[in-house]
Order: sequence, then structure tokens, then C-alpha cells
Amino acid sequence: MPEPSDFEFEMVIKKRKRHKSAGTDHIPVELIKSGGRIFRSEIHNLINSIRNKEELPEEWKKSIIVPSFRKGDKRDCSNHRHVTMSTTYKISPTSCCQD
Repeated sequence: MPEPSDFEFEMVIKKRKRHKSAGTDHIPVELIKSGGRIFRSEIHNLINSIRNKEELPEEWKKSIIVPSFRKGDKRDCSNHRHVTMSTTYKISPTSCCQD
């Protein structure tokens, strides 16, 4: 599978919603979106390097359970938010094809 182009990478970032939990990497989406082209290019290079090594960093394998109530019966676990992963994982090539 070829590396995602700069355009594809930018589109993945653009799709990410603001004001979401940063996850285990503590990097808010707002930082990546407003960081500028050079900043995003460096993150893209880092992600491609990780992808080429074919091994996810341990930090990307961790998740945080967010018990945030959405609607309905509060006793029903399906009415709560579930898992948040790191922001960098969400914009990685692994997740590019999942949206």
C-alpha cells in the first residue's frame, strides 16, 4: 500500500473534529490543525517513518475510556462514549482508510 499523499494526509486532518479529548498523547486536534503546513508536514513524515517500520509506538496502543453520557438510560453502558486513542494515531495512515 503506497504512503498517503500530502493531500490525503491534509484531508484526514481536516475531517477531525475540534474540541475532542486529546487522548493518550495529550495533543489536541486544534494544535495539529493550527500548527501550520511545516508542522503538519513533520508529523506526516514521522507517521510515514513509523508506518515503514511496521510497528506502532506503545503509546498509540493505549486508550482512555471516557464515560461521557450521551442520551437515554444512564444505567445502559451503550449510552456512554467509549474509547479514545491518541490524536496522532487517528491521523496516521492506519486510520486514513477508516473514515
